[in-house]
Amino acid sequence: MNMAEAKRVLETALICSQQPLPLRDMRALFNETLGADSIKELLEALKNDWMDKGAELVTVSTGWRFQSRPEMREYLDRLHPEKPPRYTRATLETLAIIAYRQPVTRGDMEDIRGVTINSLLIKQLEDRGWVEVIGHREAAGRPALFATTRQFLDDLGLASLDQLPLLESLAHQGDTLDAFVSVMEEAPVTLATDSAVQGDGKLQLDMPLDALTPDMNTLMNGFSE
Repeated sequence: MNMAEAKRVLETALICSQQPLPLRDMRALFNETLGADSIKELLEALKNDWMDKGAELVTVSTGWRFQSRPEMREYLDRLHPEKPPRYTRATLETLAIIAYRQPVTRGDMEDIRGVTINSLLIKQLEDRGWVEVIGHREAAGRPALFATTRQFLDDLGLASLDQLPLLESLAHQGDTLDAFVSVMEEAPVTLATDSAVQGDGKLQLDMPLDALTPDMNTLMNGFSE
């Protein structure tokens, strides 16, 4: 198989896949006859081929995928008029704390937020596939340690946590949670047909941003390991 045909096969697999494709799966397409470096060259060529189109090829935490460009969101949303999932400020504050301070216990989160955290709130994030228990702290009661998942990164279109906006940068934008919500709202809509991916591109709050808890800048800056 020549490289032009290999690129065609790879492009088809990426478009048809409902999940990001890791390099090992791409190599399986060619019975391991193409090495990782060759496949990376094909991926870069595909990125260039799609440079002027409404979709783009990107790398996220679990692999490579095609997704719509941000300027296409306005039009794609018309195909999915259903209401997006609603998340309270408390939920997003908790998610932000886990994302930036992981691994953290429920007690850590409560110390940062200054209020008791409902166990159903954390379960909501676990059910969404955004957070998980990765271990237990060696302390009284061995509390669970929570961290974000690869699904969280994929839904935000990120390859790693290093790509999250720096807290220092968010502070310049005003309320840290407001800025974090803006990041979440920019989560890409992929070409996959999975409704769980396509239908939840935007987040909504159940209440105004000035409700419930103090400014996240104070809460986050006041936390120490």
